[in-house]
Amino acid sequence: MAGLLVGLVAGFLGGLVGVGGGVIMIPLMTEVLKFRQQEAHGTSLVAVVFTAVAGAIIYYLHGSADIPASAVLAGLALCTVRLGAKFCSILPELKLKRYFGLFLLFISLLLILKPMLPHVVEGASPAWIRWLILVILGVLTGFISGMMGVGGGIFMVPMMVLFAGIAQVMAQGISLLAMIPASALGAWTHWKLGNTRTSLLPGLIVGVLVGVYGGGGIAHLVPETGLRLVFTALLVYTAVRYLRAKPKPAPVDKPEDARR
Repeated sequence: MAGLLVGLVAGFLGGLVGVGGGVIMIPLMTEVLKFRQQEAHGTSLVAVVFTAVAGAIIYYLHGSADIPASAVLAGLALCTVRLGAKFCSILPELKLKRYFGLFLLFISLLLILKPMLPHVVEGASPAWIRWLILVILGVLTGFISGMMGVGGGIFMVPMMVLFAGIAQVMAQGISLLAMIPASALGAWTHWKLGNTRTSLLPGLIVGVLVGVYGGGGIAHLVPETGLRLVFTALLVYTAVRYLRAKPKPAPVDKPEDARR
């Protein structure tokens, strides 16, 4: 039930604003379920695989998927996602919390500035610039996905729209397709490193899928600007909590332990 509730909340909020559930699942797992930070990242990434598959099928059936572009992103991401997962595993938990807080602040900044930033007109930039952007994004997204336990769509999509001149809907389809193999490899690496709570996964996966469907279904009924600002405020609040996290107190020896 805990996994189901976390999945429902994360999927619903993610579906409302069009982002993956990782940036919401991880805080819920660490703050409510008291997971270690590494466990939250590894467990989240498993759920991301299923949401990416479901989303990618929908976009592909509607013709909003560029297979060559997705293949480039996925191929490069596969080269770096394991490095990100291993780096996540060796980091001290407090330092990983701080990095995740900074990542949430970066996401918040993207959400705020996205409507104001000038972007490349679709088809206006040379083809080689578009492919160069995709190569760079693939390398960065793989590492970020493995380290932060997210699919990377919230990072990939704005970059493709702003700098590669790819239409928003097409960018979302490309991102979903690309994150399937990278997230799967990252989740497997986290599982091997002991960073996955398998008992939570059945409920979490079902909850996220149902939540994304519900949130996406009513997203068009809510004003986009207000929704984005509320979600951004939630991310900033969560980021500040992570950045202000304090180290756990060292265990105190009991008197009988000291006598030994």
